[in-house]
Amino acid sequence: MSDQESRITALEEIVAYQAKTIEELSDQLAEQWKVVEQTRQKLDRLTERFLSLEEQSLDAPAITKPPHY
Repeated sequence: MSDQESRITALEEIVAYQAKTIEELSDQLAEQWKVVEQTRQKLDRLTERFLSLEEQSLDAPAITKPPHY
């Protein structure tokens, strides 16, 4: 095997390793994106619930002291 052939073989190995790494990173990124989307949806639901509870508390009568105080 000539020096040029061994260099090409080494480069092919590097490219194959990098392609595998990129694929793995892409898969991990896709999984993390799912988690981010789920978290965002949960936050949206919690925000809506909080705002609803806040509106209900504004409609509630004010807390007053009993007459004997």
